[in-house]
Amino acid sequence: MPFNPANVIARKRDGFALSRAEIADFVNGYTVGTVPDYQMSALAMAVYLQGMTADETTTLTEQMLASGIQLQWTDGASCVDKHSTGGVGDKVSLVLAPLLACCGLRVPMISGRGLGPTGGTLDKLESISGFRTDLNLDEIRDITDGVGCVITGASAEIAPADRKLYALRDVTATIASIPLITASIMSKKLAEGLDALVLDVKVGSGAFMKSLDQARKLAQSLVETGYRMGVPTTALITNMSQPLGRMAGNAVEVDETVAALSGEGPSDVIALTTSLGAELLVATKVASTPEQGTALLQQHIDSGDGLKKLRAMVSAQGGDIDAPRPIAPATSIEATRSGFVSAINAEAIGDEIIRLGGGRRVMSDSIDHSVGIETLVRVGDRIERGQPLAHVFARDKDGKLADEVLKSCIQIQDEPVSKPPLVIDRYPDSL
Repeated sequence: MPFNPANVIARKRDGFALSRAEIADFVNGYTVGTVPDYQMSALAMAVYLQGMTADETTTLTEQMLASGIQLQWTDGASCVDKHSTGGVGDKVSLVLAPLLACCGLRVPMISGRGLGPTGGTLDKLESISGFRTDLNLDEIRDITDGVGCVITGASAEIAPADRKLYALRDVTATIASIPLITASIMSKKLAEGLDALVLDVKVGSGAFMKSLDQARKLAQSLVETGYRMGVPTTALITNMSQPLGRMAGNAVEVDETVAALSGEGPSDVIALTTSLGAELLVATKVASTPEQGTALLQQHIDSGDGLKKLRAMVSAQGGDIDAPRPIAPATSIEATRSGFVSAINAEAIGDEIIRLGGGRRVMSDSIDHSVGIETLVRVGDRIERGQPLAHVFARDKDGKLADEVLKSCIQIQDEPVSKPPLVIDRYPDSL
């Protein structure tokens, strides 16, 4: 029976599961242009409304992966990666990639840019003088083999179907579909030729997933798709109800990355980095237990090897990690009352960074890498009136405007508040 896009859309709209051939024909047709945007938009909306079975989601991922080139590696070290669903102040990739390379693993990390309140790894790295995020496939292979790690944007050859579909989802309000999110993330990550993958699925005010139930559903979908496609995959569900670390922005987060690899970083950044890294070390049998993996990663921080590896990666990608990064002037935001920090609105902080010029409302917006916000308190902290709550790195006028915004982001109450856990859950729930 000839492929008819309209019939496929109608079947999915009516709640039927699509066959492997139907999904393959649709993705292939969209990639080469015989299926137009309006028909793919209709299918994306049908998936958004009706969902997909695990078989359908895996097939969609496979077909999006097959639309482009997959990296191939010679025998040797295992190839691993980590993906985060995005958060405010999340610079874990910058810390983790060099540490995993120090452990003898290969890390060909393909990352993205920020859109909305969550920051983008590539935007942070581009605050480093000369750093290139547009490597071709040969450069990705050569630097990964030579240094052990690379962090770059996706080349046009990797999952081109996802590149087209993501842009379409962004303008058709179909971003928040777990099958479509799964296929998008996994098609790009599995194109790296991985032996193991760990996922950081964030939940909270600064995350895409606001509810724990939705975060668990996404984690399950991602992990099951990874296993169905032959790649051992785990996911940690982590707290994004407040920024990760102290710094949020671009240049300021690179500075905090250097501090973390120098043994002076915020404890939550180190804890999350080593927790995610330990998952990969166990999966590749470099470590026998998560505790052993965590200790190994900490050793590479303590020895300074992690910072040396970051310096080598940045140099191989044309940058100079030691060159000064311009930081905008700082304005201090002070508490107007004493009490306990009861909540920090991470999403509002991310939105304020966008207003300051440090993020994008649309992909064509330019970035001011010098701006950012330093959050000086955490949920559960006891504070006194007049105590600094945050620093805003911005032009004078913008810094003053941020004062009331940030005061409303950081809520204070009289009664003590428990400190929230950093890692909330794991999928699957045991090693």
